[in-house]
Amino acid sequence: MKRDAVNPSRRSGRAERWAGHREQRRTELVEAAIEAIRERGAGVSVAAIAAQAGVTKPVLYRHFTDRADLQRAVSERAARMLLDRLLPELATERDPIERIRAIVDAFLAGIEDEPELWRFVVHNPGGEHEASADVVAHNLALIAGMITSGLVEELRARGRDAGGAEAWAYGIAGMVYTAGDWWLQRRTMTRDALTDYLTQLIWGGLSGVLGTAAPAQKDEDGRPLRLVAGEQEG
Repeated sequence: MKRDAVNPSRRSGRAERWAGHREQRRTELVEAAIEAIRERGAGVSVAAIAAQAGVTKPVLYRHFTDRADLQRAVSERAARMLLDRLLPELATERDPIERIRAIVDAFLAGIEDEPELWRFVVHNPGGEHEASADVVAHNLALIAGMITSGLVEELRARGRDAGGAEAWAYGIAGMVYTAGDWWLQRRTMTRDALTDYLTQLIWGGLSGVLGTAAPAQKDEDGRPLRLVAGEQEG
């Protein structure tokens, strides 16, 4: 009788070890790809990624079915890196406005620290947009889900209707995401300034829903800031 037929657990063990080895190698190649993106920019070629990993393109493609598969794996890793920054802020208990500010700042800090990785994931220069679009959508949904839970708790605790919580959560997540992308390309203000602007806008809306007074934001002369131009006070 064949040895594996006598001891099928041995065959299963070898298969598990090989699968674990392939997963570990794939992880190492993703990390090498991230280093190549940091050094060469978001438009880095697959050949440059392979060189960074110390392998040839054919060897690289033994672990990824195509470029899109590699992009998706890098996008998933980048998303986890960003979520690692956000999750502690989402879980930390503090005053609502300070919690919002901390979450916004953590997001902006994440993309500021990894600008080329952000561009690779979000804009995919020279790549396939669909390869990472699903990853972006998934993580926006995850963040919006966490915000939704927090809003529902706050609204119910105050005896208010929580029906709009999910819509507001997606609006908040999408606003910070798009504003952060704009800011990374333009850099017309500091990160602190953008964090303050977004925090005031978010809290200004939520405070009305929650029935909490929102702190007034003022300009350098001490006058209340207006979102819509109107008559100047005399």
